[in-house]
Amino acid sequence: MQTKSLLTRIRDEIIPILTGPPILAFLPAITLGAFWLGGEIALLLTSLGLSLLFALAGALGKWPGTGRPDRNIASGIIEPGEFEAAMHKIFVSASGSGRKSACFVLELDDFQEFLQQHGHADSDLVIRQVGERILSSVRDNDVVSQLDRNRFAVCLAAVPQLDLELCIQLAGRMQTAVEDPISLGASTVYVSCSIGFCQNNRVPTQSANAWLGATQAALFTAKQASPSGIRAYSPEMVQPADNQADLRNEVEMALEKGHIQPWYQPQISTDTGKITGFEALARWIHPVRGVLTPSVFLPVIEQSGYMERLGQVMLFNALTALKAWDSAGVDVPRVGVNFASDELRNPGLVERIRWELDRFDLTPDRLAIEILETVFSNTPDDVITRNIAGLGKLGCRIDLDDFGTGHASIASIRRFDITRIKIDRSFVRRADRDPEQQRMVAAILTMAERLELETLAEGVETVGEHAVLAQLGCDHVQGFGIGKPMPFDQTLDWIAQHEAKLQDAPQIGRQTG
Repeated sequence: MQTKSLLTRIRDEIIPILTGPPILAFLPAITLGAFWLGGEIALLLTSLGLSLLFALAGALGKWPGTGRPDRNIASGIIEPGEFEAAMHKIFVSASGSGRKSACFVLELDDFQEFLQQHGHADSDLVIRQVGERILSSVRDNDVVSQLDRNRFAVCLAAVPQLDLELCIQLAGRMQTAVEDPISLGASTVYVSCSIGFCQNNRVPTQSANAWLGATQAALFTAKQASPSGIRAYSPEMVQPADNQADLRNEVEMALEKGHIQPWYQPQISTDTGKITGFEALARWIHPVRGVLTPSVFLPVIEQSGYMERLGQVMLFNALTALKAWDSAGVDVPRVGVNFASDELRNPGLVERIRWELDRFDLTPDRLAIEILETVFSNTPDDVITRNIAGLGKLGCRIDLDDFGTGHASIASIRRFDITRIKIDRSFVRRADRDPEQQRMVAAILTMAERLELETLAEGVETVGEHAVLAQLGCDHVQGFGIGKPMPFDQTLDWIAQHEAKLQDAPQIGRQTG
C-alpha cells in the first residue's frame, strides 16, 4: 500500500512539476552544469536524456498537471460525464494537498417563458452565447460543462487560496457577463441567471457527487430568493433531488392547512407614486424547505390536478386581505389574482366570484382578474370566452398578464374587454440603457393609449427603469425595485414607510409631444 501511495504521489505531484513550465527556468543551469563537470559528452548526454524524459512523461504533446480534459473545440465546453470525472480528480487532488477549489452551477431564469416567446432556434443561439460568456469569465484550466439546456457548471482548478469573498466576486463576474445584452439578429434580448456555489472544504460528505449535490442545493435556494440570486452552500440547505415526488405527496395537505398562501407585491402609479394595488402571488411556506416559489411547486400542483383548488385559496385570502386593509384605514384600491385555464373552464366561475364578492361586501372593481396572454393567443374554448366576458360585465378588472410573450391579437384584446395590459419584464429589463428596449416599450404604450387601455410594467428593478417607464407614459409599475412580494402582516409596515417617503419625493414627469 505504501509503495502504491508513493507511486501515486510521484505520478500526481512530482512528474507534473518536472514536466511543467517551471522546469524551463532550470534547463540552462542543468545544461551548463553538465558541460562544466563533464565537457561536451556530458552536455550531449544531458540534452538527450532530458528530451527522452519529457517524451516519456508526455510533455511533448501537452503540459500535464491540471487533470483537465480537453474542451470541445467548437464550444469550449466539456460533456457532463467528463465534467464529473474532472470534478472528482480536482476534489481528490485538492483534498490531498490542502488546496482550494469551488463548484458553481448557473441556471437561466424563466427559461421556459423565454423559449415560448422566442422559439427553439433563437433560444439555442442565446444558450451558445451564454456558454461562451461563462468560458470567458474563468481561467483556461477551469472546467465548464452544460448540465442541462439552460444550466451550466464550473469547477475551478485547485489553487492555494480561495475564500468566500473571492467566490462571490467570481459568481458576480459570471452573472454580469451572462446578463449583458444578447443580439438576436436585428433585436436585443436580456436574460438573467441564478447561481449556487460550494467550496470544496464545505462539502457535507467527502465525495465529488456530494460536492455537486451541495452546489445544486445552493442554486435551488438562490432561485427561491429572486431572479439573479446568488447563494453559497450551507448545511441547512435541502438537496433538490426527488423534490417533485416529495412535494406531490404533500400538496393536498399544504392547501388544506394554509401552508400555500398569497404574498403581496405592491403596484404604484408613475404619476403620483401612490399605491394602486397589490398582486397576490402564491408561496408555499414549507415546514422543512422554507419559502417555495411557484416555479418550484406549480408544476406539481398542475400534475396533481389542484390548480382550481389553489385558485380558490388565493381568491379567499386576497379578498380577506382587502377587507383587512380597509379595516386598518389604508387605501389599497384593488388586489390582482391570477386565474389559470383550469379555473376559467369552470362553467360556474362567474357566479362563484359574484358570491365571494357579496360575501366580503366588496365591489367587483376591487378585484383584478389576471389572465396570461397565452390564454388569449391559444384560441380559448367557449367556456373560457364566456367566463372572461362575464367577469368583465360583472365589473371586475381584466388584466392581460405577461403582455408581449403570447402574441395575443388586438381583436382578442377588444373582444374580452381588457382593462389593463401588463408589460412583460423581458421588455422592461434595462430599458434605461438599451434604446431598442425603449422603442419596444414605447410601441406597446402607444398601442395601449390608442386602445384606451391602462398599462403596468412588470419586473421593474432599478430607479433608472422606473424613471424611463414614467417618462414614456406607463401608468403603473411593479417589481423588486418597488417592493418584493411579502406576507400580509408585512404589508401594513411597507405601506406606512412608502407613504412617508412620498412626502418628500419629487414627481417624475412624463415626456410630452
